Amino acid sequence: MCLLLFVMLSTYNNLVQGDPVWAITSETINSLIGLSLNFFLILPLINSVGIHLMEAPVLHPMSEGLFNFVIGWTFLFAPLLFTDRKRDRYTGSLDILWGFQMFLTNTFLIPYMAIRLNEADQDSTPRKTSQLGIIMTKGAPVVGLVGGLVCLLSTLWALYGRGDNNFGDLRERWEFLLSYLGSERLAYAFIWDICLYIIFQPWLIGENLQNIQRDKIGIVNYLRFVPVVGLVAYCLCLNLDEEI
Repeated sequence: MCLLLFVMLSTYNNLVQGDPVWAITSETINSLIGLSLNFFLILPLINSVGIHLMEAPVLHPMSEGLFNFVIGWTFLFAPLLFTDRKRDRYTGSLDILWGFQMFLTNTFLIPYMAIRLNEADQDSTPRKTSQLGIIMTKGAPVVGLVGGLVCLLSTLWALYGRGDNNFGDLRERWEFLLSYLGSERLAYAFIWDICLYIIFQPWLIGENLQNIQRDKIGIVNYLRFVPVVGLVAYCLCLNLDEEI
């Protein structure tokens, strides 16, 4: 929680770039709205094939790619979170936790990671899985494919998207990314998200390998250290017969 407040509220510009949430500018708000409208790159891709029922906001493809890469990775965490063997140690709503993680910042996952380290209450009874949890668990292979595809497309979009809008070559896009990370609090938060996921992904998958189909445990255990790919493997190889 302290890290969450630090990222959102800190005014130490030598450590955290951009304006804190209480001093957010209209430019940042407009950027966030634009990124949200381009969620999963659906609107830009629809426009690119000639369908213009609604026009996608035009932002720099690096910022769009970074945003959707993090969102896609967060989407992949849903089946893992709802099948975590230690999830009952967290007494709050997993639906709300994942919702905050998905639509705000994954620093909300930090308290969960700490709480699940507590000793299990021997007198407690397992909680009934929510409707969202059932959907995400049953649909884990679909979640894995969609989330993995979004992450891949986001990477390609950041590097090559909007090529007809004068956003420059790879070198110029890289320079924009460095400038973006050094000036925008939103971009700084995205980098924190990625760093935390690099830690949390292998940790959570490693403690839930018993959820995987027996003949796939070895490959998932190996791939769990590969960002995004490990979660895709977990979703595709989840033993649905035991989890549903």
